[in-house]
Parts: sequence; structure tokens; C-alpha cells
Amino acid sequence: MKIIPFYKNEKVLIKRAISGNREAQKWLYDSFAPKMLGVCRQYIKDLQFAEDVMIEGFVKVFRHLEGFKHEGSFEGWIRRIMIRECISHLRKRQFVVYDDEVFEKNHMETTPTGEPLDENHMQYLIDGLPEGYKMVFVLYSVEGYKHAEIAEMLSISENTSKSQLFKARRMLRDKLRALEMREARNISNKA
Repeated sequence: MKIIPFYKNEKVLIKRAISGNREAQKWLYDSFAPKMLGVCRQYIKDLQFAEDVMIEGFVKVFRHLEGFKHEGSFEGWIRRIMIRECISHLRKRQFVVYDDEVFEKNHMETTPTGEPLDENHMQYLIDGLPEGYKMVFVLYSVEGYKHAEIAEMLSISENTSKSQLFKARRMLRDKLRALEMREARNISNKA
């Protein structure tokens, strides 16, 4: 097997990938796939669907690679493609509903007790949000988009975006309080 040294210069790798160099394409995929799967997983609960969406996102990345203008980070450019791919996937599957009345009685399952609340538990709580709430919450709180940008991306009004974020935060806060109370009861029952 011949070992080809790669430059760590991202521009060179991108140029090689555009020209069809499979090793450069693989290096770019291997470098960014774990992070992008994490991005997709924030929006899509099922890991297998998240992986499928990530793969579709990378197909678009490589198809439109020559469109990257080297203005801003390459990772950020890929991330935006992945986010749009997630939104598109959820719309196709008709999981996203932006209706204030539908989710008022929604309840999420709680995480197992006895363990500290870590990243996986928080993702579990976020996964329990209704899809509309979850998408706005992740776009705003995790990705850092503004309500105007979210409204445009999701074809909703800014007020709907703000309302969905407010309700998502309230639902998460209520679930965290319930977990704390449940944990406190478990501790007092053991004593």
C-alpha cells in the first residue's frame, strides 16, 4: 500500500477533492463526519436516520464543493448543509408541527435516576421535545441562529420561532425540576 502524505492545508485538500482525488475526499469525510453526525443527531432522534441524513449531506457537500469560497470556516459551511439536510428530512417525513395547542399536554419520559445529568441525558431530554420545539431550540441555543434566520429556514414567523423556543425551554426546565425532585425523593427514601 502506497502512503500518500497529505498536507494539512485545508485549501489544498479541498482543491484535490474537487478534482476527484478519492484520498482527499476520504480525508475530508473522515475528519468531519463524527462532528456532523453529532449535528444531525441533535435534530434527528433515531441514530440510523441521522446517519442517513449525514451521508446525504456529504453527498451534497462533495457535489457543491467548488461552491465553497473559503470565506469563513469549512466546518461551518458543512454544518449549514447538514442542518438544512436535517430540516429537509424532517419536513419530508412530516415530523415537524408548529402548533401551540398540540403539545400543551405533551409529557416526556424522564431519564434514569441515580446518574448525574450529562450530555447524553440532556440529549435525551431534548429528544423528548416535540419536533417543532426541538428544531427551534437547537437552531437557537446550540447553533446560534437568530429568530429571523430560523423563521426563514423553517418557513415560520419570527413570533412562532420565539414562542417555540420559550415553550421548549419551559418544557426542559420542568423536566429538569421533575428529575431533581425525583432524585431528592430517592435519596431521602434511601436514608
